Amino acid sequence: MGLLDDLRAARRAAGRRHPAPGAGAADDTQPALLLIPDISGFTRFIEEANHPQAPHLVADLLEILIEANCLELEVAEIQGDAILFYRLGEPPPVAELVQQCRRIFLDFQNYLQLVARDTSSELAAALQEAGLTLKIIGHYGRVSVADIREFRKLLGRDVIVAHRLLKNTVAGSEYVLLTEGYLSTQQPAEVARCFAWTRLQRSATVYEYLGEIRYFYAYLTPLRLLVQAEIDQGKLPVTCRVLARHTVAAPLGKVLRVVSNLRLRPRWLAGTTAVHYDATKAHRPGANYKLDLYAGQIDLQVVQRLDHDGHTEYVEKVAHWRLFPNALLFFRLEAVDDRHCLVTMEFRYGHVASGHRLIRKGQLQRLHRWLGQSVRQLAALFQG
Repeated sequence: MGLLDDLRAARRAAGRRHPAPGAGAADDTQPALLLIPDISGFTRFIEEANHPQAPHLVADLLEILIEANCLELEVAEIQGDAILFYRLGEPPPVAELVQQCRRIFLDFQNYLQLVARDTSSELAAALQEAGLTLKIIGHYGRVSVADIREFRKLLGRDVIVAHRLLKNTVAGSEYVLLTEGYLSTQQPAEVARCFAWTRLQRSATVYEYLGEIRYFYAYLTPLRLLVQAEIDQGKLPVTCRVLARHTVAAPLGKVLRVVSNLRLRPRWLAGTTAVHYDATKAHRPGANYKLDLYAGQIDLQVVQRLDHDGHTEYVEKVAHWRLFPNALLFFRLEAVDDRHCLVTMEFRYGHVASGHRLIRKGQLQRLHRWLGQSVRQLAALFQG
């Protein structure tokens, strides 16, 4: 049998075994999508890195996974190196679920590559050795939702199935696995189309008390080509970028001190009214701070500072900016002469979290104006 035949057979068999979700269920369960991204190599990295920043980096990576959410998933729990996402109701189309898995994987890998650029760092060396990557488990079934004090807990056989599938018979540690419980809700031809970039394969694992759980899996490794293309040229992988630049009448070192001084941000970063940070940790990699920007607030984190011959790069990670999940803010300072430097502010993002083309276009235009105004106001600080 070919792939389409396997998918059609799975769909027919699932239809015989289970009633349609919500069709007169006599219990309190609800249909739900369960999605678990799991960091492979986590334990080895924590044990062998022996670096004070290692646990914080893993926390950053878990935050990257949460920020990559483009399916409006809820977080049920975080267990060490894995996050259990869920969404109640009808299953999402396979095209949207595959896009979600791709987004999670690419944002995760892009952030790892950013950290690994600092080749003099012991943490970067430990990352290379550990080979952190992702496997993603997707299942659709029925769950009970229980509120236990301030916590929401998912219960039921299908929750157990999703967790147990983290241990399976698939070779390797970089793949997406979708059960028959989910794929039986989708048209086989559409499933095959959405996985045309890789190879979808059928398998099963037998678990004690649960019996045989059948699923399809596909390796995520082909997506590394999207990450690797610019790395091979000595650049960071980029999905989308917006930038603005301006020449500043001051030496590079002086401009860098202003850019990295969080207390001075309201004086030149457009729309900024206040900055909240721990003054004892403000200049350290991994330092977090909050920015009151226009009518809202975003979280930023100092990621790294790299000094090259003739230029310096200062990078911050942006979180909780609803329309631009998993964004990075780059400041590139290039010496023009002893009294001038060229400043480039670059905003890199994975996607714009809106399904409306006009909204996406409008937000990108506003972002470009914000960068331009900010870099001009930075230059104005050094005039006169």
